[in-house]
Amino acid sequence: MIRAMRTAATGMKAQQLNVDNIAHNLANVNTTSFKKGRVEFQDLFYQQTKVPGNPTATGEDSPANLEIGYGATPVSTQRMFTQGEMVQTGNPLDLAIEGDGFFRVVLAQGGEAYTRDGSFKLSAEGRVMTSDGYTLDPDITIPEDATAISVSSDGLVSVTLGSDTTPQPVGQLEIVRFINPAGLTALGQNIFQQTPASGEALPGTPGADGLGQLNQGYLEVSNVDIVEEMIALISAQRAYEVNSKAIKTSEDMMSMANNLTR
Repeated sequence: MIRAMRTAATGMKAQQLNVDNIAHNLANVNTTSFKKGRVEFQDLFYQQTKVPGNPTATGEDSPANLEIGYGATPVSTQRMFTQGEMVQTGNPLDLAIEGDGFFRVVLAQGGEAYTRDGSFKLSAEGRVMTSDGYTLDPDITIPEDATAISVSSDGLVSVTLGSDTTPQPVGQLEIVRFINPAGLTALGQNIFQQTPASGEALPGTPGADGLGQLNQGYLEVSNVDIVEEMIALISAQRAYEVNSKAIKTSEDMMSMANNLTR
């Protein structure tokens, strides 16, 4: 009876984490370029009291085993890098990656990070940066007398200066990809950091070598599907409920056993 209560408790803890993850997904339904996560579970170890293949009293090999498991545990959070929908904004500094890839930015404390959030801004010096002040790498600076900015699908940044009608190139955007993007660590602020599991960043020109192309004036929205998350939430709630009932049933059975002596 005690084993059943502890086993069911592992299920409740696992589903609690599942609900926490679903709540995080739903909280970021309007976060630019957010990628939803999914908790993955494994069954815990087993106690075997009868091993299959062992000889029985009749001399035959036992055709089946007798084992009991000790519940479930969460083992990973799989981040889903599926494409989010594109929303037109008309802002020339809004860039959406259609396909595989990340923008590379330089962190304030040094080092690199990666993001698909293309809602860029200009600093007082004209440098292109994220909303949190992380500059693009390679650095792009827009002249102060620029009257228009254009970004081609392959990342060439051009500006129109003053009364000149011919665009002048001011830089080339690069994006990077990873052989295992699920291995990236999320730092918050819509940025990710490379890890040994993700592999090295593979830079390239947008639209080439398997990298996605850029869409100026668009933003990629969150890939969270509210209906799917609500179904997952209900499923997690039911799983939590049935585990709690297993604990209640175990407690009732223990109570009945104790009352046999009266």
